[in-house]
Amino acid sequence: MTGAGTNRSLDWPEGGPVVILVEPQLGENIGSAVRAMGNFGLTRLRIVNPREGWPNPKAVTFASGADRILEEAQIFPDLRAAIADLNFIAAATARERGMQKTVIGADDFAVEAGTRIKGGENVGLLIGRERTGLYTEEVSLADVILTLPVNPAFASLNLGMAVAVIAYEWFKHASGGALPFQQPDRYPVADKADLLAFFDHVEHELDAALFFRSPQKKPVTIRNIRNIFHRVGLTRQDIATLHGMVTALVEGRGLRAARTAARLSGQKAPADDEGDAG
Repeated sequence: MTGAGTNRSLDWPEGGPVVILVEPQLGENIGSAVRAMGNFGLTRLRIVNPREGWPNPKAVTFASGADRILEEAQIFPDLRAAIADLNFIAAATARERGMQKTVIGADDFAVEAGTRIKGGENVGLLIGRERTGLYTEEVSLADVILTLPVNPAFASLNLGMAVAVIAYEWFKHASGGALPFQQPDRYPVADKADLLAFFDHVEHELDAALFFRSPQKKPVTIRNIRNIFHRVGLTRQDIATLHGMVTALVEGRGLRAARTAARLSGQKAPADDEGDAG
């Protein structure tokens, strides 16, 4: 079933980093984080000591259909238990912790995680509490610190936002940056015969409308008009539409003139044609 950008007939990606939420406070934030995980191909969630207990109905609501991640989420009483089977961990934080640890961005984490996962390692991402983030002791358990180039005067992100940014970089790397769709095939590009026929049409009607007021400037004006259309890269459908527009303008002008003449002479005004100029 497809709707609002979701195709439930497709398989979900597997094997990305494990997202570990440490003592999250609100079910709404857990659900928002889970939704972001689903958006960007992360499916493994671990939750350490959630404040409101588990399961959490609000998490289900805010996950907006990413139920599979919630259903398969693992709950742990403490962080040590949650990371025991991991080989490499990045701790997300917006604050400098005074530790001799490598600091990387989300894009570098995606590359590092991808390489390690391909090598058979189990990679985790730690994200802390809404109010305080990770404690320094918890950061010390990680191999690297992950931070983002945010406004230093307002650096705090909520769980959903933090997961979304990091997961986006992961999925961009894992998918090779491939976009989910491209511009549909266009109509065939107009050939020169089509283009020249349109030029003849529009220039003839401009001449009839006395657009070219200066015979000396007419050649330059015609070149300028043609160059406008050359830059656009018109398709055959575009040419057909433009022909119809010019024809409609000419016929409309003639119809208005006929109506004015009829009104002045007291005759019945002509009716509009029922056809479509385009």
